[in-house]
Amino acid sequence: MSKMSTEVELDDLNSNLKDDKVNKPLLPVSSMHRKKKEEKNETMIIALVITFYWVCSMSVVFLNKYIFSYADYEFPFPLFVTWYQFIVALVLLIITGYSKLKIFSIVPPFEFKSSIVFKILPLTAIYVGMLTFNNLCLAYVEVSFYQVARSLTIIFNIVFTYLILHNKTSPAAMGACAVVFFGFIMGSYGESHFSLPGLIFGICSSIFVALYGIFVKKKLQVVDNNEWRLLHYNTTLAIILLFPILLFSGELGGIKSVYLDLTPKFWLIMTLTGITGFLINIATFLQIKFTTPLTSTISGTAKACTQTVLSVIIFKNPITFTNGFGIFLVLFGSLLYSLIRYYKI
Repeated sequence: MSKMSTEVELDDLNSNLKDDKVNKPLLPVSSMHRKKKEEKNETMIIALVITFYWVCSMSVVFLNKYIFSYADYEFPFPLFVTWYQFIVALVLLIITGYSKLKIFSIVPPFEFKSSIVFKILPLTAIYVGMLTFNNLCLAYVEVSFYQVARSLTIIFNIVFTYLILHNKTSPAAMGACAVVFFGFIMGSYGESHFSLPGLIFGICSSIFVALYGIFVKKKLQVVDNNEWRLLHYNTTLAIILLFPILLFSGELGGIKSVYLDLTPKFWLIMTLTGITGFLINIATFLQIKFTTPLTSTISGTAKACTQTVLSVIIFKNPITFTNGFGIFLVLFGSLLYSLIRYYKI
């Protein structure tokens, strides 16, 4: 064999060895396939969790609005609707707490200890105010305006954080709040079916939502930071606290006069709304477990946009340019505020 031929063969061998070294994967092929499959499964789980949250959240809003304004018989009794949904939630808490199904393993057995009741009671009062004013707002305003009416939560959160926790907010976050407030003004001014009571109820709801966000962190310690145990006390006490308010409101008298006209379909929708309201708790837990705070923030803003668009399609809610621009500013400002808080700007 000639020297030249030997050199050529050696060059070819070296070239092949280099190619093998370059093309050789860092992980075994089976491991790479397994990793890709796991990533694909994780993406699918996150998508399913976010979809589940969207469906539950929007279903509660749309079903409640249907009950208040669009059912075969309009049912303008938001306090009773709220109270009934608390009862449905309590029944489901008891059932799922003792269920052997794996999906409900996150829900502990029902508990209601007198030693804890009085510690949780102030928080429950805020909880009742939050959900009651939320439904009162929805009963008076269009779904498309619902997001705007309750948009001041961020601003009240900053105010109460400073007054109660003595924490200051960054200038960047304050700027985002200014965008939200300007959107609130524009959205309210441009609303075609403007309702002053609905707007006031929305502002009250925002106040209670902001207060709840602050005090819930303190009261969670009472139940070993278990949100489900807290829900046991909140739901049970809410039924007790809301009942005298329901009596004095006169809604029960109004319900008696139309009770015979209410169809099984109506009670089915009422119960279904209570079930979806309960499922939001599970959806929230899953979203916290499987997604990042940033993903949850973006998901919440996208859901609000989708909810607004669907309300226009389903309920034929008219939106003026001013109103639409106000809604956009509220959603944009809320997203901006969440991103600023997330990145601690």
